[in-house]
Amino acid sequence: MRLSRAFLPTLKETPAEAQIASHRLMLRAGMVRQTSAGIYAWLPLGWRVLQRVEQIVREEQDAAGAQEILMPTIQTADLWRQSGRYDAYGPEMLRIRDRHEREMLFGPTNEEMVTDIFRTYAKSYRDLPRNLYHIQWKFRDEIRPRFGVMRGREFLMKDAYSFDLDHAGAVRSYRQMFVAYLRTFARMGLKAIPMQADTGPIGGNLSHEFLILAETGESQVFLHRDLLDFDVLSQSVDYDGDLSPIVDFWTSRYAATDEKHDEAAWAAIPEAERVSARGIEIGHIFHFGTKYSAPMGLQVSGPDGKMVVPEMGSYGIGVSRLVGAIIEANHDETGIRWPEAVAPFKVAVLNLKVGDAATNAMAETLYRAFDPDAVYDDRDDRAGVKFADADLMGYPWQAIIGPRGAAAGKVELKRRATGERVELSLEDAVARIKAGA
Repeated sequence: MRLSRAFLPTLKETPAEAQIASHRLMLRAGMVRQTSAGIYAWLPLGWRVLQRVEQIVREEQDAAGAQEILMPTIQTADLWRQSGRYDAYGPEMLRIRDRHEREMLFGPTNEEMVTDIFRTYAKSYRDLPRNLYHIQWKFRDEIRPRFGVMRGREFLMKDAYSFDLDHAGAVRSYRQMFVAYLRTFARMGLKAIPMQADTGPIGGNLSHEFLILAETGESQVFLHRDLLDFDVLSQSVDYDGDLSPIVDFWTSRYAATDEKHDEAAWAAIPEAERVSARGIEIGHIFHFGTKYSAPMGLQVSGPDGKMVVPEMGSYGIGVSRLVGAIIEANHDETGIRWPEAVAPFKVAVLNLKVGDAATNAMAETLYRAFDPDAVYDDRDDRAGVKFADADLMGYPWQAIIGPRGAAAGKVELKRRATGERVELSLEDAVARIKAGA
């Protein structure tokens, strides 16, 4: 993408309503524009990041055996009455009527709809287990939307729903999603820690929130240092095998939000191994048994011919929220520092002397080596403006080319995450960027 032709409406001043880093930086970098309270339009730069986050989520769900569908945003109130949630959900639900006066709603979640879909086709134990997911926009009418995409009213969410014949199968599905979540967030450059969450009236211990550490987190968290030092992606995963050793590693070490914090257990951990910080929730997995399948009449014939009510679980990731969370965990005083896997572009080519033949030629060559994963700052503007914009937008690599460097056949390469700068030949610069190190 050439910046001279790009739609990137950056802001020099921080809007007064932006209270946290991700909100400020997303507005300043021209990633989003607020259209009404808690509702945002995603502009080209932000949309590219959102798509990359979404794709990682999709790939890891597929790898774990979940199957993607797409459910509508508008749901009928009748389904929610079957589960008993229509009147109980509260004012966060946007209730509407169509021209025939039928009661409808803009879906805040999809347990009822996916149960209805599955009960139409699943008749036998041979149809289980199954895990269905979709990535879809949701709406919850928050009384006080704030913090940009971190707490908006309209948001993009991945929600998956598992169906199993019995509790043992439900535990297996839960573990698959537990591990898939660890890998999903690790691929985005995040250290996500699973922490046991409240299971409500269902009981048991099959509910975990996944949190990343950030100063602006809404929760105080307490955890064992081992959980921060472990490399998730170094471990191969067989989703058809026994995943309990992986789950046991993460659940046997202390990790809790302030709501579940146990001072006695915390005090038993050596002080050097304790970490106390703020955390941002980015995912939640939950087993709820027959909470929806029973009242909605979902039954299948078991191996012995008797009818069985399947057990279910739900698994959510706030995809649009993740974009803000990644920024909260990866920024400095000058702007965003994107992990490569989710960056809108891998490299920014900064031409410091547009119009100089040698500089133009080298910049074009480098740009074409990475297009479409490169942005080319070919604007007729001051070098300081180009440096500031590249830092603000957080591209992992900046390839800086000026007349003196071009004459010597050199590119100044800057790594955004560390600030490291090095002069390399054009060929070596291309190789270094491709290697990502």
